[in-house]
Amino acid sequence: MKNVVPVEKNKEYIVQITGEGYEGEGVARIENYPIFIQGALRGEEVKMRVVKIKKNFAFGKLLEIIKSSKNRIEPVCSIYNKCGGCSIQHFSYESQLEFKKNRVKDVLDRIGKLQDYILHDTIGMESPYRYRNKVQLPVGEEEGEIKIGFYAPRSHNIIDMQKCYIQDEIGDVVIFLTKDWMKRFNIKAYDEDKNIGLVRHIMIRRGFKTGEVMVVIVTNERKLPHKDELVKVISENIEGITSIVQNVNSKKTNVILGEECITLYGSDYISDYIGEFKFNISPLSFFQVNPIQTEILYSKALEYANLNGKEVVFDAYCGAGTISLFLSQKAKKVYGVEVVPQAIENAKVNARENNVTNVEFSVGKSEEIIPELIKKGIKADVVVVDPPRKGCDEKLLEAISEMKPKRIVYVSCDPSTLARDLGIIEKDGYKVIEVQPVDMFPQTAHVECVTLMSRVEK
Repeated sequence: MKNVVPVEKNKEYIVQITGEGYEGEGVARIENYPIFIQGALRGEEVKMRVVKIKKNFAFGKLLEIIKSSKNRIEPVCSIYNKCGGCSIQHFSYESQLEFKKNRVKDVLDRIGKLQDYILHDTIGMESPYRYRNKVQLPVGEEEGEIKIGFYAPRSHNIIDMQKCYIQDEIGDVVIFLTKDWMKRFNIKAYDEDKNIGLVRHIMIRRGFKTGEVMVVIVTNERKLPHKDELVKVISENIEGITSIVQNVNSKKTNVILGEECITLYGSDYISDYIGEFKFNISPLSFFQVNPIQTEILYSKALEYANLNGKEVVFDAYCGAGTISLFLSQKAKKVYGVEVVPQAIENAKVNARENNVTNVEFSVGKSEEIIPELIKKGIKADVVVVDPPRKGCDEKLLEAISEMKPKRIVYVSCDPSTLARDLGIIEKDGYKVIEVQPVDMFPQTAHVECVTLMSRVEK
């Protein structure tokens, strides 16, 4: 018998919000049929209109809050509900941290089938605004007006903005100066549909501890008219300006940065610190965007690794070597593996800059390089993994389990793939001991975790 959906599209309903989706949406149920409503909070009674119907769930548009949650606050940003950047700014910060902990627990229990582990409270920030040291902003045009901002959710429509409360204040100034320069000299914004126009994106990076600032203007072609005027206005008005770079990306692509960088002013890079370690950051370098929480995240990974100076450590998906350097403080030897060649070059430079000699970096897929290291007789006492959002390759998990390290430390940016991988590892003779969520991205639904696993002795 065919299931009958108990709601109609475009019809209005008054509902109770009894749950939360992974993006912070409120979830109501009509005859046990879930409806996801952005902007609604658990415990609220709301009026909503059904805007999209699927076989097993629907989406609703919030029309009116009839009974408000005690956890609701007034968002500080006037465009937060239009822009795709801060989906849970209407949560109190305490309830954001609780929401993230609950999200982690849900997937660990449901997807990972884990039991008898310690889940700590989410580590939050003292001030959960203005924390980003990097921002990338698309540039466009509508009815002759230049727009610089973030994309609206699930679209490439740019929401024009003057101020962003999660990025460094320097970004607000750069937006104003860039717009003014483009208007004065009739510089055209990029049209991604027609693949014409010049300025595609603006990227701003700022060293949290050094105060050094980099501004990157991403262009559709190499020729940049009135670049001297752009350099002049930015260098005279941005405190700490260290580098102004033109990045050329002439491809019809959603990838923001191209491969060619032309330094227009100052240095090719800026510097910053995580803990005692100094890092040089180029336009193409990966570097965590929340330096305060990054230090907490990496310190927790080092704590879970529980090194005494005699261990060999594998750092899979090591990126630019940031975690590897943290581990090197207490390890005998660290082997870092990363598939992106430029990241490994950055890692080697970072090791040299910090006089770290007990790390060795290799380019390649972790699931291929680590089994090769094992075949050469190099085995790790502790393995640290920090994979991309899709999680670890199963071949890597198999190789790690066969090697039988004492401990595995898993740093994750996606709770669902973390839960999946932990479930796999537990079947291979390991036990999840504790999980520490860290709020790297306040005002958003994202959460990072550090997990400690120990080998079960039989």
